[in-house]
Amino acid sequence: MRRNGSVVVMKFGLLGIVFVLLSLLVSHLQSEEGMFPVSDIYALNLMEKGLEISPTDIYNPDGICLVDGICRVNGCTGSFVSPEGLIITNHHCAYRAIQNASTADNDLLANGFSAPDRAAGIPSAGYGVRITESYGDVAAKVLSVVKAEMTFTERTKAIERRRKELEKQAEAANPAIRAEVAEMFAGKTYVLFEYTFIRDVRLVFAPPSSVGNFGGDVDNWEWPRHTGDFSFMRAYVAADGSSAEYSPDNVPYQPKKHIKVDPRGVAANDFVFLLGYPGRTARHKTAAFLAYEEGVRLPFIVDLYQWQIALMEEMGLEDRAVALKHSSRMRSLANVEKRSRGQLKGLKRAQITAGRAAQEAQLQAFIESDPQRSQNYGNVLQEIAQGYADVGNTADYELTISNLNNASRALYFAWLIYDAAMERQKPDLERESAYMERNVARTMQRLKLAAKDWHPETDQAMLQGMIERLSGVTFPADAVVDKATLLADLNALSDDVIAAKWNDPDFIDALLKKSPAELSNSDDPFIQVMAKLHPEYSRLRELGKQRSGKMDKLYGSLIEVKQDFLKTQFVPDANGTLRMTFGRVEGYSPEDAVIKTPITTLSGVIDKTTGVTPFQTPQRIVDLYGAKDFGPFALPGKEDLAVAILYSTDTTGGNSGSPILNAKGNLVGVNFDRAFEATINDFAWNQSYSRSIGVDIRYALWITGKVFGAEHLLREMGVSSQ
Repeated sequence: MRRNGSVVVMKFGLLGIVFVLLSLLVSHLQSEEGMFPVSDIYALNLMEKGLEISPTDIYNPDGICLVDGICRVNGCTGSFVSPEGLIITNHHCAYRAIQNASTADNDLLANGFSAPDRAAGIPSAGYGVRITESYGDVAAKVLSVVKAEMTFTERTKAIERRRKELEKQAEAANPAIRAEVAEMFAGKTYVLFEYTFIRDVRLVFAPPSSVGNFGGDVDNWEWPRHTGDFSFMRAYVAADGSSAEYSPDNVPYQPKKHIKVDPRGVAANDFVFLLGYPGRTARHKTAAFLAYEEGVRLPFIVDLYQWQIALMEEMGLEDRAVALKHSSRMRSLANVEKRSRGQLKGLKRAQITAGRAAQEAQLQAFIESDPQRSQNYGNVLQEIAQGYADVGNTADYELTISNLNNASRALYFAWLIYDAAMERQKPDLERESAYMERNVARTMQRLKLAAKDWHPETDQAMLQGMIERLSGVTFPADAVVDKATLLADLNALSDDVIAAKWNDPDFIDALLKKSPAELSNSDDPFIQVMAKLHPEYSRLRELGKQRSGKMDKLYGSLIEVKQDFLKTQFVPDANGTLRMTFGRVEGYSPEDAVIKTPITTLSGVIDKTTGVTPFQTPQRIVDLYGAKDFGPFALPGKEDLAVAILYSTDTTGGNSGSPILNAKGNLVGVNFDRAFEATINDFAWNQSYSRSIGVDIRYALWITGKVFGAEHLLREMGVSSQ
């Protein structure tokens, strides 16, 4: 493995908070806040905290290590668990692939799927696998294009262009890789990541949703949990080892490292760590940002998504084919909706906004205590707060109109097609990233996959509902679209939904070849409306760049003065790049007189089973439970089987599918969720209640081999269910 540098950050101080089930002294030594860049793990004293292998076994810039066995699977994480490209990840991460392969007559979501051999694996359109190969600091190169006289919009665009240039240069120098420049600290630090990118990914094994999504939205983000949220996929490459689109001639990818599966699982108090690609957190944001989230954006999302979910549930109630079309989108919306509710509850309960404001008051006093600091940073917090106040003034309108073409899929398709045509008129480096030559094929593939699930009657109801919402908001004075005209156009459009052709791939392909002028003259009513609406979306995009340029500059200054005040460095917010976190298998006490222990069992599955969705259990599981036939995976000394585990690592979205690794670096589970109280991890982490949830590897192996007979997969991992 080649590494081109590192991100210079240091650990946070230990949080001396009482663990629920462990002694104070042990707890103080075993858990820390931080989704650490892997280059920083040498400073964490991990072997003193329970790690039994060398940190170089986890990350080694000059050799093979565990990091080489970790991959990003779309927006999730996965682990190679065999030398033949076999990947274990979450059921919900493979959900779209399972749904795409399902029909009312062959319902893989309901029945599960197991490929008896390599040839039977199902190609998973739209999926890609990334393996981090190298990374290096490019902050100086990125920021060299910033000039003092630039407007905020010009600043954002200059940085965007420079990042694209560096990505294209890296890919030109090594066509076998994909490159991405990631912003680590807003406006300050940038890192160029290089990835092996595999485009042929196939579904190998998925339990039925009655296992993989047991408990459904009722149990989502909750503990105790009894969900077998895992699936297996396989990565394929061309015969010469290069990345290639799907072909029956492709061969399984051979990773540099695969993760050893430990069928003994875990026990309470075991040291564990995770490697993965956590999504975005906002722990370095100010109290003004948290107030905006708490008072404006999160309540909006909860209300909007609850309505959309209820509508899609109703439309699919009597028709399984329609329900299948909605299933992936509904699950995604439901996940965000409940997380948002948890965040709202957590922000209020822990008074995080007030706490952050108190910290900022201390920081402001520190700034004002020195004339030079006051001159450089005196207005930073005030200007950031004003920025969020400005956003809040037009948030109702902006959130509603931006979600218009998300709720209405027909408008979304028209937007993407028209926007792509407009962007094609520009030089490649000036295009929005999704439409650059290196990205546009996958962008259009996502469009076609979404169109495959389009249901006209649902879309008509969605559009009508969004018209009602839009009619109740005030349009800002600088909007370039007239409210009355837009509402009239949308109302007329609602009558055209049923007859639209968005489920016709040839129709979409024909539109994708047209110029903006040709599209404007198209007889498709959705394209016509989007041609008139596009200037407003473009205005909002430009406004977003202006705001980003201003906030990035301000947050860059804020980080500088905070580091001076606290005399420390910070772990950068998660941003979809490779990170490591560690903790213990342990429970917690979410409220007075309630103690939640860290391992659930199959007995709990049986107790919850009602025979009614989402608490159905396959009869084969019930029978094996009755016979106490758990093979070698039974809990020591008990006639039961571990199902899910709880642990004090620091995770967020994107850690879905992350391997739970024991002190020896072996895989003992697969991360899939957080406890409800930990949904605020995106804003703040607290050892007393921040808990992550994963499926115990013993349950995954038992389900795969013993219940559904895919013993060949266990053998491939060096395990047996006998």
